Amino acid sequence: MLDRRGFLAALAVGAAARGRGPHPAEPQPQKRETNLARILRTKKLRLAGLIDEEPYFGKDLATRRWNGFCLNMGEDLAAELGAELQIIESNWTDLLIDLQANKFDLCWVSPTVKRALIADFSAPLFHDTFAIVARQEFAPKSWAELNQPQSRIAVDIGSRHQEIVRRVAEDATITGFKTRDEAILAVESGRADCIVLTVPLAVTALKRRPQLGELIVPIPAVQAPVCGALPYDDDHRLRDVINAWGEDTRDSGRMREWIMASLSGLGIGSADLPPGVSF
Repeated sequence: MLDRRGFLAALAVGAAARGRGPHPAEPQPQKRETNLARILRTKKLRLAGLIDEEPYFGKDLATRRWNGFCLNMGEDLAAELGAELQIIESNWTDLLIDLQANKFDLCWVSPTVKRALIADFSAPLFHDTFAIVARQEFAPKSWAELNQPQSRIAVDIGSRHQEIVRRVAEDATITGFKTRDEAILAVESGRADCIVLTVPLAVTALKRRPQLGELIVPIPAVQAPVCGALPYDDDHRLRDVINAWGEDTRDSGRMREWIMASLSGLGIGSADLPPGVSF
């Protein structure tokens, strides 16, 4: 029979043994579904669409149908993934915010350091060349000539044109407008000397408003890559897939075909493009 001291010692040994015993397993946090896994599971590729961006993106307000070569890119990529393309409308101001909020899986945009802090980027899919549409009698031949306080440049707020102008013509008088149409109207009315646009947007603007002015590609040529932007994840397989797909579309010539077909739909041919401009 155990005395009191032996009984307490036995209790202590038992408590120690219980302390060394297995603990209930803590619930493990569920892993976030990867970008590619979600697309393959849902069989839907959600792509950001921007209105009034012809020939890149456009939307027929009567039929609600999207058009443009960025749509062609999305349709082709979705087909390769065995998914249906779903266009989610966004705008330049909210584009990366909407991407981060998981409103869509992908958008086509030029990378910057700030954008790369919140989005992952594929390799370049094509390159945009920047030009100016200048009023009559205003004809700077270089960015240095444009970079003067007396140069009045119109830009659409939140666009890559605004980013480029701030980088290459920071000494000019830069005025931001809420929409591109407002910026174009400022040139047309004489309140601005020029508007900075990519070449596809510039030739489209002049096709619609021939009286607007002259298309000039200042030297040296300034370009920006257009990439796929997608939410960060630890998997990176969707980015790798886009890289492989992009290389194939460039090498096969399909990327240029989509761009030229969209321009052709607006009545613009190769002869309307500035010499030496490539995509």
